[in-house]
Amino acid sequence: MQGSDLTRIRSDDAVDASAKPAPDLAIVVPTFNERENVPELIERLRTLLVGQTWEAIFVDDDSPDGTAALLRQIGESDQRIRCIRRIGRRGLAGACLEGMLATQAKYIAVIDADLQHDENLLLPMLKRMRQGDVDLVVASRYLPDGSAVALGHTRARASMLANRIARMATGVRLSDPMSGYFMIRRAILEDIASSLTSDGFKILFDIVATARDRLKVAELPFVFRSRLQGESKLDVRVIVDYVALVVSKLTGDRISFRFLLFCLVGLTGVGIHMAILQVAIAYTALQFAIAQTVATVGAIAWNFSLNNVLTYRDQRLLGWAFLAGLLRFQIICGIGAISNVGIASMLYGYETGWWLAGLTGALMGAVWNYMASAVWVWRMR
Repeated sequence: MQGSDLTRIRSDDAVDASAKPAPDLAIVVPTFNERENVPELIERLRTLLVGQTWEAIFVDDDSPDGTAALLRQIGESDQRIRCIRRIGRRGLAGACLEGMLATQAKYIAVIDADLQHDENLLLPMLKRMRQGDVDLVVASRYLPDGSAVALGHTRARASMLANRIARMATGVRLSDPMSGYFMIRRAILEDIASSLTSDGFKILFDIVATARDRLKVAELPFVFRSRLQGESKLDVRVIVDYVALVVSKLTGDRISFRFLLFCLVGLTGVGIHMAILQVAIAYTALQFAIAQTVATVGAIAWNFSLNNVLTYRDQRLLGWAFLAGLLRFQIICGIGAISNVGIASMLYGYETGWWLAGLTGALMGAVWNYMASAVWVWRMR
């Protein structure tokens, strides 16, 4: 924007007495099927933040329970309540990032809609940010006076293990880098936003792993509450996404998050292939070549279905598009298998070690499958 344009806009604003500056605080709340919880959260925010200038940006992944419609209704009488309804897009990290980039507020908080995060901590976090010596304040379940008991024994142990891996793998110096509750200075977020992934579930870990030593961070303890309404979103996708994100950060983001998910899915396909082959050999009269073909087709179908749910969940194929995509994926992977064998055989013929020849062939086949699928399967509608 040219200087004259900015001057004209400021002049227009001065004439319009109804114009107001951006709020000091934006609270970003990702939602999916949280209709039962959002009215209570909004009421708590209204009570807590009296005297503050704030807005709440709910980013809804097209919840079938009508979460977005309810938020629109509430927002009609309260301009502080905004809703971004995402169509055809899924994922917690992407929702958080989209919401954070949609505000002009100086400080941005991210909080869950399920009331498990103690909203009362928002004021201490805001006070800490206003002191001016930190860029990020994290609500930690693992500091003294904090608690993750509400997670349950199994989830609490998994959470602690994930935190430990994150610290070891990336050098992140936080007691709870997997927390979903934090507050950040918008100027800092804007500076690193282009390097963040919109996939996955752990936006805080991505932020601190990407920014590294550029961030001045503080932590405050909080007690993680039990969920009152709705169901937890934790499932196998969260685990797979986490593994891919850690590996991506270990490589300095040189390998894309989506490609890593694609490869992880491919590894599960090896197990499916061997299981089908074993059943075919043990319980049928099929010749080995036919059994191997059946196992290959079955494994490719498995990989396609899992990639459709995990790797490309934001471009998920349904109905006839699913069947057409499966056929294209079978053809693409068939070509990938031929190139795999051809490249490996050629390298082995040059007296390259069998393991290097085999690994190179497999890698080239995986790259071909990934690139071709991205162009001809999930982006062809």
